[in-house]
Amino acid sequence: MIDRYTRPKMKAVWDLKRKYEIWLEVELLACAAFERAGQAPRGTSAKIRKKAKIDVARIAEIEKVTKHDVIALLESLAEMVGPEHRFLHMGLTSSDIVDTALAVQMTEALDLILEGVEGFLAVLKRQAFRYKNQVMVGRSHGIHGEPISFGFKMALWYEEVGRHLERLRQVRSQIAVGKLSGAMGTFAHQGPDIEEYVCSKLGLTFDPVSNQVVQRDRHAAYATALALLAATIEKIATEIRHLQRTEVLEAEEYFSEGQKGSSSMPHKRNPIVSENLCGLARLVRGNSLAAMENVALWHERDISHSSVERVIMPDSTILMDYMLAKVTDLVKHLVIYPDRMKRNLELTGGLIYSQRLLLALIEKGAQRKESYEAVQRNAMEAWKGAGGLQELVSKDPFISQHLRKSEIAVCFNPKYYLRHLDRIYRRVFDSSRRRAPLSRKKGAST
Repeated sequence: MIDRYTRPKMKAVWDLKRKYEIWLEVELLACAAFERAGQAPRGTSAKIRKKAKIDVARIAEIEKVTKHDVIALLESLAEMVGPEHRFLHMGLTSSDIVDTALAVQMTEALDLILEGVEGFLAVLKRQAFRYKNQVMVGRSHGIHGEPISFGFKMALWYEEVGRHLERLRQVRSQIAVGKLSGAMGTFAHQGPDIEEYVCSKLGLTFDPVSNQVVQRDRHAAYATALALLAATIEKIATEIRHLQRTEVLEAEEYFSEGQKGSSSMPHKRNPIVSENLCGLARLVRGNSLAAMENVALWHERDISHSSVERVIMPDSTILMDYMLAKVTDLVKHLVIYPDRMKRNLELTGGLIYSQRLLLALIEKGAQRKESYEAVQRNAMEAWKGAGGLQELVSKDPFISQHLRKSEIAVCFNPKYYLRHLDRIYRRVFDSSRRRAPLSRKKGAST
């Protein structure tokens, strides 16, 4: 199932061969920088590039002996490159290669996620305008509150997802950072010019200061931003699950021809996509905690973060790519039941208009305490089944003393609650409020 919704581009970002290709590109660019600095003969990097090939099987074979993947790559290159191999990895440490390449991969993955967020926003906006005036009951604590519109709900989701877009753009600039500062980060065996050259060629900025690794608060921010986006997707999916409940049934996941909901009960139409998204959000959220645990490393670094990141970074980005595709498809094809929304709006016999009645009484000069008690007294009778609220309050001496029947009737018009929607929509969808898409630099060209 994930294969159908995960784009090949995202899989390719985390392909093992792709990782080694970026490692090689970092080494080749460093070699070119050494040439510029007069530390390697001119043309060395070009000669190595012509001969060097990534042989995943051979690297794995060597790693069985070395127990070190970067050394395994370098030894595999030595077998095919020849004497020029000595100009690779000069004054560098493994983390120079691994962290810089990881920044390229994380940036490429995030660019795909940003595209997915932008696509999701487009669907939310379209649905928000489509259902702008579709009245439904609002709920707090799961209990009927005052009327809203289904489009209003979509506008709320749009604004929230828009914040994620901005947050992810900020995180992109924080993670697109490389380092080639050597074993302890002090550039002991080559100058900062090497790092600055390599990073610029990879579309990265250089880390102003690092020890043996790029500091992991950057990676934690990245994983946390993904977890926050996953939480919002879970929020949307949870809402759809509630709206699809048999007792509510105001909205429903699209149920395709031939689809089955249960192996035993032929009538079932379950919110399986929404439930799937809620479950996957837990994985992305859990991964963000693991990323935070990686921030504290011993001294200038240890290697406890490495095994974690080899799992959580591919997993979180692939999952997020999948979740965005699924939730976009879910909202795009969501089935809405206006008649059911109207029926549920009227389910409480007008109780949802209690606040407007209260305020109408106050506007007529009644005291708030007495007005509240009068409306509540009749509301409690309506709860017991004594009649509709409009009918009951029309007979109440205190209320009828202040409000004519026509004034009471006006309080029970649901469209009153949507009168400021145009202004709300301008605040949400004004294009000048949303920043233009970030200009994205390309990663390593391999």
